[in-house]
Formats: sequence, C-alpha cells, structure tokens
Amino acid sequence: MLVVELWGLGDLALAVPFLCEASRQTDVTLLAKPHAAPLVRQFCPNVEHVALTAPWTAFRGKYRLHRWPWGELGRVVRKLRPRHFDAAVSVRPDPRDHALMAVAGAERRTGFPRAGSTLLLTDRLSPGTSPHRAAQWAVLANSFGWNLTVAQPAPRPGRRVVIHTGAGQAVREWPRERFEEIAARLRADGWTVTLLDDSLRDLDQLLATLATADRFIGNDSGPGHLAALLGVPTFTIFGPQLPEVFSPVHPQAAWIEGRPCVYKPCRDNCRFGSPHCIRELTVEEVWARVTAWR
Repeated sequence: MLVVELWGLGDLALAVPFLCEASRQTDVTLLAKPHAAPLVRQFCPNVEHVALTAPWTAFRGKYRLHRWPWGELGRVVRKLRPRHFDAAVSVRPDPRDHALMAVAGAERRTGFPRAGSTLLLTDRLSPGTSPHRAAQWAVLANSFGWNLTVAQPAPRPGRRVVIHTGAGQAVREWPRERFEEIAARLRADGWTVTLLDDSLRDLDQLLATLATADRFIGNDSGPGHLAALLGVPTFTIFGPQLPEVFSPVHPQAAWIEGRPCVYKPCRDNCRFGSPHCIRELTVEEVWARVTAWR
C-alpha cells in the first residue's frame, strides 16, 4: 500500500494511527516530506518512507509550474512504479495527490474526490459526519475493513509543562511575550516549564523533550499533535483554523478559539495587516482557560 501525506507535521501525526494499523495488515510505503523520518522510526518502524517535498505544498509560488522540480517528481515516480502497489490512499481531497497515486501505478486508488479527481480514483469516499482530519483517516481505514483504535494514554500527574511558541505560519502564532507571561505564572505556581520555539529543528530532540512533559501548551501547529501522539495532554491556542478540524487527538485536549472572523478558516492567507483572530487574545483570557484545564 502507498500512503500519500505530503503536508505538515501535524497532518502526519494525525495519520500515524492509520499507518500503524495498515502496517499490521500489509506492507506500507509512506510518501511524505523528509521530516517524516523521525516519526516513522518512533511510531511505525515497519513503514517504508520515501521522501518528497511536493511543490504544491509550498505556501507561496505553488502554481508556478515552470519552477516545479519535474526531475525530482519523475525520479520519485520511477522509484514507486516498480513496487506494483495493490492500493494507494490519501485523505486529502486534492487532485494532485490523486494524480500522483495514478501515475505511481497503484491498482486500487482510494480517496475523497474533488475538482474532477473522480476519474483518478477507483474507490471514492464520502467524508462522513465529522470534519476532523483524524475522522477522515478512520473513514479510509473502514473502507479496507479496518478499525482504528487509539490506546488510552496513561495519566500524567507530574508538573512538567512544555510550551512551544512557534507555528508553521506566522498567522497562527500568538505573541511570544504572552507565552512567556504564561510560563512565568506557571513557574510561580510550582510548575517546571520548558520553553521551545522553531529554532529547535531536530525532530528527534523535539520528540524526546515532548515525551518528558506532563502538559503541553502551544499554537495550532505540529508540536501539539506530536505531544498528543506521545500521550501528553495539550492546550492549543487557535487563530485562523478550526478546532473541530485540527485539534490534537487526546482525551484531555483543550483549546481556546481565536476571535471571530468572517473569513475563517482562511487557510493562513490573512486578509488583514495582522491576524487579529489570534493576536487579540489576551494573557488573562488564555490564563483563565489554562488554569481550568491543567
């Protein structure tokens, strides 16, 4: 089976339960960005990882086809085709993913069609009642007769909290100085606080640090999903995206939604000079929710 998940760390973390179940059922190759390697090693080591940074996942310039790395795309396709995949899957309703599944030569191609990609799929799925990305992976698993079971995380009664102030896009970032104020209040209340940001590029180190935490606080970004995957309760500060679609999967996950905006979800393309949806959340508002959650 070829599994296509070409986007961010959070997207990949939400795919891990499917990857683990699929690898118990069959041989699995994951087509994903290079950053998938540490996650595959830790959570689903039986899965083969083929690295690809797809040009359509870039935030800017994704439609400049003359600048696409056509040679790299061809190399990846030539690597995949000899595998003679029985099946290829993707949860994204993205015709580019579906075209990639088709040119890879997979006999059965399962996904959620959009914009004419019905012709590229042999098995076309409906999203189901829940909009959450994890629920879409569950729908995909059910189409193969599999049930995704997520183990109940062990209680974490300690007082160690990791705070990550970064995000994949600036419009998802609550100001760092406000995170620092939350950290100072937690320390005054007896918590041991580790403050991280995007300068930590080593994913193995990030995973190791998150694994030591009893709580996680951060923006709507990959580290929160990784923390939940490791069994750590998470608190997420949302801005332009929707919790019902992208909240970390953990029974103790909590969040605060950003200010209302008529353009939500804006796919990180803010129409204003500053993303007021997240920047207008005050320390007092966030602290009140963190206090109730922790």
